[in-house]
Amino acid sequence: MQLLTTENAKTTKGESLGYLTAILYLAPGSLSGRNVCAHASEGCLFSCLNLAGMGAFSNVQDARIAKTKAFFRDAKGFVETLAEDIASAQRKAERLGMELCVRLNGTSDLPWENLGGQIGVCLMRRFPAIRFYDYTKNAARVRAFLAGRLPENYSLTFSRSECNGETALELARAGGNVAVVFDTKKGEPLPAKWGGRPVIDGDLHDLRFLDGRGRIVGLRAKGPARKDESGFVVATGGVK
Repeated sequence: MQLLTTENAKTTKGESLGYLTAILYLAPGSLSGRNVCAHASEGCLFSCLNLAGMGAFSNVQDARIAKTKAFFRDAKGFVETLAEDIASAQRKAERLGMELCVRLNGTSDLPWENLGGQIGVCLMRRFPAIRFYDYTKNAARVRAFLAGRLPENYSLTFSRSECNGETALELARAGGNVAVVFDTKKGEPLPAKWGGRPVIDGDLHDLRFLDGRGRIVGLRAKGPARKDESGFVVATGGVK
């Protein structure tokens, strides 16, 4: 079973910067019968981009569910298969003259830094020359990242929801990056600031490890998020 994909509309933007991105897509929330998004809010689950792009096809959904069930059936073996896929993607990147980066939580929020597979070593430490990055709603993981307790080649961006705004601001003040979804339409500029902090355009590419520190990563609402009423999507009127 091939676990990683390198075909994604947003991550393709990173190719112009010299990066090939490989992403693992699992079945989000509890769609598989097991929860891979323990910290997700109702707004997050409603707005999830699981059905965006190729995700709209039933065979893709079936594959994501199958991958998720395979993970819970044998997490250690799953990590070993991931290691093989990463090595294959690295060879592909080298053939293309690009640098590989890996996002393991495309539609999940699992602590991959704690998953060592059959040899007890997490994937980031096995591939120290590869950049890994993820979004997470787990504040403890971001605090560990800021404290330097995660592998040096693993970057985390905190995802703001309708339930964790104060925590998001706290982490931003501590030097963390926070992704915020706005109701800004495609082609229109994002707010200059959120929570008093400058906003950068996160839709230009998905290479979050290039963002620096203490940034608000603005994202435009897409798919179901355009109909969000929970507060997950921030209304731009009056944002400062």
